[in-house]
Amino acid sequence: MRLTTFLAVLLALTAAPAMAAPVNTGHIEAELVAQEAAVPGGTVYVAVRQKIEKGWHTYWRNPGDSGEPTRVTWTLPAGWKAGEIVWPTPTRQAIGPLMNFGYSGEVLLPTPIEVPASAKPGQTVKVSAQVLFLVCADICIPEEAVLTLDLPVAATPQPDAVWSGRIARVLADAPKPAGLSATFSVEGPKISLAVTGTPLEGADVSGAWFFPFSGTAIEHARPQIIERGPRGLTLALPAGVDFAEGRAPTTLAGVLALSGVAYEISATAGVAPKDASGLGPPVGAASGEGRPGLAVAILFALLGGLLLNLMPCVFPVLSMKAAALAGHAHEAGAARRQGLAYLAGVLVTFLALAGALIALKAAGAAIGWGFQLQSPVAVAALATVMLLVALNLSGVFEVGAALQGVGGKLADGRRGLTGSFMTGVLAVVVAAPCTAPFMGPAMGFALTQSAAVSLLIFAALGLGLAAPFVALSFAPPLLRLLPRPGAWMETLRNLLAFPMYGTAAWLVWVLAQQTGQAGLALGLAAAVVTAFAAWLFGRAQRRERAPVTRWIAAGMLLAAGGLIYGLVLVPPPAPAAGPAPQSNRSAAADLPSEVWSPERVAALRAEGRPVFVNFTAAWCVTCQVNEQVALSTTTVAEALKSSGAVYLKADWTNRDAAIAGALAEHGRAGVPLYLVYGSDGGPPVILPQLLTAGMVAEALGKAAAPPAGG
Repeated sequence: MRLTTFLAVLLALTAAPAMAAPVNTGHIEAELVAQEAAVPGGTVYVAVRQKIEKGWHTYWRNPGDSGEPTRVTWTLPAGWKAGEIVWPTPTRQAIGPLMNFGYSGEVLLPTPIEVPASAKPGQTVKVSAQVLFLVCADICIPEEAVLTLDLPVAATPQPDAVWSGRIARVLADAPKPAGLSATFSVEGPKISLAVTGTPLEGADVSGAWFFPFSGTAIEHARPQIIERGPRGLTLALPAGVDFAEGRAPTTLAGVLALSGVAYEISATAGVAPKDASGLGPPVGAASGEGRPGLAVAILFALLGGLLLNLMPCVFPVLSMKAAALAGHAHEAGAARRQGLAYLAGVLVTFLALAGALIALKAAGAAIGWGFQLQSPVAVAALATVMLLVALNLSGVFEVGAALQGVGGKLADGRRGLTGSFMTGVLAVVVAAPCTAPFMGPAMGFALTQSAAVSLLIFAALGLGLAAPFVALSFAPPLLRLLPRPGAWMETLRNLLAFPMYGTAAWLVWVLAQQTGQAGLALGLAAAVVTAFAAWLFGRAQRRERAPVTRWIAAGMLLAAGGLIYGLVLVPPPAPAAGPAPQSNRSAAADLPSEVWSPERVAALRAEGRPVFVNFTAAWCVTCQVNEQVALSTTTVAEALKSSGAVYLKADWTNRDAAIAGALAEHGRAGVPLYLVYGSDGGPPVILPQLLTAGMVAEALGKAAAPPAGG
């Protein structure tokens, strides 16, 4: 029995492929290895094994922006035939402004070899391959090797003890068709690649990347923006020279790589199916401040809501709420009811805004937090509401507590609760232009999740915003520190009108940025008509019988509404003419800037220039504060000059799909967002949402510094 076992083992060893000694080409140790012995009439996989020196890499079939793929020329016995290389999924290799595709460490490139039926079991054949490598680190070196392998022929498969399993894994993991349906369409400089099929249902597509077989199909270094769908995904790809005018191909083939799995696809020109998009961008790997999980997102939303109380855009409404609570400082039950009514107004409005935002994004709109203020009509309407609140606080007319809940009529419980509810509504509406610290990652996460999860996060944000006043309303000892209601309340009420006038003026300035002089004229006319209507209404209130005056006032408010609605016909202002239309300068510190575009970022990075990108909007109060406090300073101007960095502004005052896509790419749903790209070509650094001049200068200095050891 022992003799039989020994002979069987000896037969297996003699049938196993015999390896020649590895060849060292300088930066690669290369050899031929076989999965098993050759069987007459079958196919055997022989792989070129590359053990690549640390810090160096070789290339995939499409090397990307530079490089050359590994090339193998076979010398085989008569009747033997080699097929095409089975390429494993490559990795992305960012080299400065370029993006290459290839391999590092150890890689096996298997090739199927057909064995003729005439091959004789028991014989050994010599297979040979001349292999050309381009191996690169900071420099690229072409290297060459002639590799040989003594391959035995056996009557039945005899797996190689060392390489059989490893080659089998490479073959199993290699991209291959999986019944996926793929279409593409060209929209200017963008290709929309839609892929659907069973393997993608419920799959993690956060790291999806398309590796085209053609080296000129897309711009490899540009981002690929992902949109999830119920049965697949859609990738927004930057078009390459293959898609130049009049040259669009009929197919787009390549590899779709996900986390741990890859598929070979061939897309045809056509309309994308509805189930390839509609669920928003996925939550990807952490970038900058990171994209949190659900628990962290809820915590961030709560903290962001709390900090929102400190943002300048919310001050006017919060001062109104403080005055309302002061009126009930010595009525514990009434104060609690006021706090809960305010909480209800905040939550209802936050959830309504969230629902509208989710619905619009599902319909394909490229929008984010603060989207309502990208509409000139909404901005003008909100400015009119703020003006009416201010006029009411000034005593021009009275509506009891219906809007702000202050003054002597707060004793009326029902009307006081309505006022607190409406104050909560106003607090959320005016908070929309602000993005407090922690809010950015939370909002970015919310808009990539299901509707239920998104609403939960928005509710947490509302709880954070309302929490201080709700807590105060349930703390009688603190409220009793305030003086009892009296004549001082009317003085306070009149004083609080001026922050509301300021808010209305700021919104009119935003309107001017969106619509230019024509829109500003309509907005100011609507404001004058509204103020006159409020004055007429106030006079009617002071006279017991003045129905005609009331009707005139109502008619004038309708006229103001008509003027506001007329803004839909006003086109956005054209860019200012001048010798450098892509450039503008801030008033302070003469800070030079250019208009942001993905193409401009790519061009500057290709030159090795540091880049500072400011995603901003005229209606974003946080953005404007950062402009004045940090960016419009000599410190930042000098840092830009000394670092050689270019300052790009992405203005989201009006809707812009490219800016919305860039925000989503970095896990954000709104502005501000500040990115600093280093001269080394790495990923950008995301700065905090509240800036200081020193913080920006330090980031620019690091961006210009050469990499360690460089």
